[in-house]
Formats: sequence, C-alpha cells, structure tokens
Amino acid sequence: MRAKLTRLASVTMGMIGLAALGLVAQAPARSADESIQPNSLIGNYLAGRFARAQQDTESAAAFYGDALASDPTNEVLLEQAFQMETLTGNWPRALPLAEKLAGTQQTHRMSHFLLGVASFKAGDYTKADVHFKAASENPIGELTAAIARGWTKLAAGDVNGAIASVDLPKQPEWAQFYLRYHRALMADMSGRKGEARTAFEKMFRQDSRTLRTSLAYAQSAAHYGDLKLANQVLKDQLDKSQGEPHPLARDLRDRLNGKAKIPFLITTPAEGLAEVFYGLGEALTGEGGVSLGTLYLQMALYTKSDHAFALAALASSQETARRYDEAIATYDKIPTGTALQSAIDIRKAFNLNSLEKTDEAKTLLEKLAKDSPKDIRPLEALGNIARARKSFPEAVNYFSRAIALIPKPDQRHWSYYYARGTAYERMKNWPAAEADLKRALKLAPEQPLILNYLGYSWIDQGRNMKEGMKLIEKAVQLKPDDGYIVDSLGWAHYKQGNYKDAVRYLERAVEIKPEDPTLNDHLGDAFWQVGREREAKFQWGQALSLNPEPEDLEKIKAKVERGLPGKAEVKAAPKNRQVQRYEPSRRRSENRSSPQPGAVE
Repeated sequence: MRAKLTRLASVTMGMIGLAALGLVAQAPARSADESIQPNSLIGNYLAGRFARAQQDTESAAAFYGDALASDPTNEVLLEQAFQMETLTGNWPRALPLAEKLAGTQQTHRMSHFLLGVASFKAGDYTKADVHFKAASENPIGELTAAIARGWTKLAAGDVNGAIASVDLPKQPEWAQFYLRYHRALMADMSGRKGEARTAFEKMFRQDSRTLRTSLAYAQSAAHYGDLKLANQVLKDQLDKSQGEPHPLARDLRDRLNGKAKIPFLITTPAEGLAEVFYGLGEALTGEGGVSLGTLYLQMALYTKSDHAFALAALASSQETARRYDEAIATYDKIPTGTALQSAIDIRKAFNLNSLEKTDEAKTLLEKLAKDSPKDIRPLEALGNIARARKSFPEAVNYFSRAIALIPKPDQRHWSYYYARGTAYERMKNWPAAEADLKRALKLAPEQPLILNYLGYSWIDQGRNMKEGMKLIEKAVQLKPDDGYIVDSLGWAHYKQGNYKDAVRYLERAVEIKPEDPTLNDHLGDAFWQVGREREAKFQWGQALSLNPEPEDLEKIKAKVERGLPGKAEVKAAPKNRQVQRYEPSRRRSENRSSPQPGAVE
C-alpha cells in the first residue's frame, strides 16, 4: 500500500512543492523518474502529500515521518509530520516533534499549545503558562491562549489571575462569547455565584442556541437552587434550535424535576482546559476549517480523553471526510450508558450504511426501536436509510410508525411528513404524497425543501402551475445559494418553454454546484433550445464526466451524438435529488445542514 501511494503521488504531483522544501537543489542531476523512488526523501514527501489529500492521515504521518528521518532539520517536513501526528492523536510521536518546532520557531502556536497541555497534565503550571503565552500570536491564538492561561492559573490556585486572564475588552463580539462562557465556568468553580450569573446572562443574550453553553448555564442555575431559571434556559435553547430536544437537554430537564443535586458542567480546571480546545475545535470544523478544528479537538482529547462532545465532534469531522470506520471507532470511545447512547448508536448506524453494511445498520436501529418503543429517532433513521436505498414502501412504513408516536405535531415534526411524502411520490402515490407535503408545509411554511418539492411536483404534473412557480420562487429566495433549488426553478421555466429564463437560472445552479451531473445535463438542454448547440454538447459531455445515474447515462450520450429533437424530452429531476440531499446516500456523505436524526453534537 505504501509503495502504491508513493507511485501514485509521483505520477499525480510530480515535482510540485519540492522547491519549497529545498529538495530539488539538494538532489544530484538526474531525471524525475530516478529521483522520485519509493522510500526516498522526495518519494516519501510526495506520498505524504498525496495521502493527506486523500484524507489518509495515518499514512500521511508515516510518510512524512520517513521523509523527516532522511532530512531531520527540514522545518517544512517537521511541520507536516507534527500536524499529521497530532491529527491522529499519536502523542508519543507528536510531543518530541512539538519540542523541535518550539525550539526552532519560538511562536509556533500549535506546538506550544501541545507542550502547554503536557506541562499542565504534569502539574507544572508555570511551564504550562509560558507555553500558552508563547502561542498567542494571531487572533485565534490570542483568544485560546488567554483562556488556557486562565485555567492554568486557576489550577495553580490563583483565582483572581484566572478571572483577569479572560477579561479582554478589545476582543470582537464572537470572541467575547467564549470569554464570557469561561469566565462564568471559572467563577462557578471559585464560588463566585454573582460573577458567574452575570457572565452567563451576557453570554446567553448573545447566543441561546448553543447546546453546550446552555447546559452549563442551566446546570449552574440548578446547582444554586434556581430551578425556574434552569428550566427557562433549556426552554429558550429548545425554542431557538427549533428541533427535537437533544438527549442531554432532555436528561437534564428530567433531573431538574427530581431531587438530586445538580453539579456544575465543568468541575475541574483540567475539564475547563479541555473545554477551551473543544469549543474552538467544534466551531472551526463546523465552519469548514476541518484540519485546524481537528487539531484543537485532539488537544481537547489529550487533555481529557473521554470528553464526549469532543469525541462526537471528531467523529463528525471523520464522517465529513468519509472515513466511516474511524468515525465508528471514535464513537465507541464515548463512555457508554449515558443519555447520548441512542444518538451515538444512530450515528454509527448511518456510518455502517455508508460502508454498505446496511443489514448491520438496520439490526442496530431495530434493536434501538424495540428497546425504546417511544423513541422516534431510530424509526426516522430507518426510514431515511430505506429512502436512500430506494426502498420506498419500507420507508413509508417506518415514517408512518414514527408519525404515530407524535401526539400533537408542531413545526419540529415537518421532516417526518416531508420524508414520507417524498417516498409516496416516488411510489407514484400522488394523493398520499400531496397530503403529506401539504401537511409538512402547514407545519413549516418557510422550509425551502418542502416549497421546492411540492412546487416542482405540481409543475411536473401540469397542475397548479402558477402556485407551483410561486412556491419554487419562494424557496429560491430563502436559499439562493442552493444549487438544487435554483436548478428546480430553471427546470420549471424550461418545462414551460421559457428557455431564456431557464438558461439564466440553470447557469447559476451549475455555478453553485458544478460537480452535479444532472444540473450540467439540464443546462445543456437549455443551451440547445436557445441555439447554443456547441455549448450544449460541452455541458452534456461535462455531465458524462461526473458519473451520472445509470438511467441517465445513455440518454446523455445520445444527446452528445445527435442533440435534442424539436421538443426536448423531459425527465424526472431536481425534486428527487432533494431526497438524496436530505438523507444519507450511498454515493455521497450526508449534507449536515439538512435535519438529521440522532445528531450527537
């Protein structure tokens, strides 16, 4: 495998990046084929880059390590080897690399953070503070270092110094959220109830949707006996999130009604330090900074190996990278028997399904449904898996069982009716589909997925044309950067013969989602109808290169060869892809912005 990756890297990447390493100048005059050999310095470097591009972090770490052994003073190799070992959580290898980096680059942020955590764990708070201070070069580093130093001072018994460390009035408002959160946690742990309450109130006014901080605020209030406030915090978080209550929120709500003493969310400085890296890591991975975010998450886990939220966030990033086996292994590290267990098992089932282990996934979910007959989430997951597998009657059965568990449907439940409606539509049972889609729209009138699917379905059938266009146009207004929904509007214009308008919207859809074969196919059809035949054939060729569905492949090939007849053939279109975007698909990872059952984060 290593030799194969090295050969692939040499073919794919050639000499890219070697000048930056200074390797080209060092190598004796010879051909590229001779210099790029398996297990050579250049070969290992290229293979490391290739493995990293393929999201194979463990192989990348090994290749960079081998390259570094050949050139131990090369700072580029040292940086890459350190990052890869940290991303995999290989601390025996990462720590010596961090020492070398910190020695050669005095302000190297991540190496100093890792060394700071190591010193903290060893009880050397003075040395930990020195490392954290050295990591405060840029805005993210300054924020992280300030809070980390605060927890270090608290661990050393310096309460005033800890609180002062997170008092940074010149930080932007987004950073103030984290500072207020940790100030509240530190104040709680130090017995400063009033100071904690003030910080929590300011934080909650800024953002009441974040689960973790809401739990901390509610547990703080409950710890001091203010159950009314604790319940209100949980209610506000639920109302703002507009979804089913998170398992931990439900669990805390149940405990508030009992007589047990509610502890603080964070009870030790070590837990507080782990929370620093978890919070920023989760935020960064959520915003697309997966590599940097994962580094922070691994720092959190180095500090506290069983940090459930950090493990869940790490597993989520592994799912995004389509490393489903690793995600399952990470979920398995979360302590069992907690309120998170069902959500964890549901996520594991989705990963098993993505690994084509559908029977195992269904067995796991059926057991969950049997053990918790009032829990709607396993049934929803089973329905989504069946729908992704195009087992639509089976999907209808699961969603019907789920809906039967809802005593009084409200806005949170639109997705169940939407999902069953789309399954009915694929079964060509339009009366049942239309009833469910209308019910979903009544529950969530501003939901673009429903607007798009119902509106396009009407137009596809030549019914309610004016109203259908209004629904799709509203969906586009709500989600103008969703390529599939913009494509629906363009294709609706196409079906009505408005080819110029169709081109305008379909071009926009392909700009947003250039990798989708059906969108490219649609744009080709529209180009042909307005006389742009050369562009049409190019677009169809592009669609062919993007692995279209088997039922579309021959049709697109025929269009490339012969073009379109006088009146273009109209085929089933974007509404079906909205089903794929909503559910876990065998061909692509789930779209995390769509509602998913059993989310752990």
